[in-house]
Amino acid sequence: MAAAGVMVAGAVTAVVLVTSGSQRDPGEGRTERQELVAERGETVMPFDLERTTHRFTPTATGGTQDVVADQRGDTEQIDLIRAHLRKEAAAFSRGDFADPARIHGADMPGLAELQDGYDRFEVHYENRADGATLTYTTEDSALADALHEWFQAQLGDHGAHAESGH
Repeated sequence: MAAAGVMVAGAVTAVVLVTSGSQRDPGEGRTERQELVAERGETVMPFDLERTTHRFTPTATGGTQDVVADQRGDTEQIDLIRAHLRKEAAAFSRGDFADPARIHGADMPGLAELQDGYDRFEVHYENRADGATLTYTTEDSALADALHEWFQAQLGDHGAHAESGH
């Protein structure tokens, strides 16, 4: 496998996210932890969590992370998502996971392994019509497991702002 790097992948398989289009009530049904994560997220992620959805899909060799605008044609959110995920892909490829640590905490499951093993996985960025996708690929099964733990932690922390892709 090539050294870790950001690659714009035109042929990466993306998970299609189907949304109901309904508006979420901010704070409704959130845990205290999810409220804290949402507050921290506002300082790191430029897009509106109430107008977007994260989708995490584990795969045998890593996984995909989609961030999409909930409303078709919401170009403001789509542009913000794309800019943020491009930045994160570049940072993750250097082992810089400071943004997720700021949002979720430095002890987030899988985070230390990803920081230590950044040179053993690749991050591919791809635009999609409603946002962007990051695809993480590794031949190291322990690192794939760490990615899955990291995805699971984000699902729990983001609550209604995230969905599992499997």
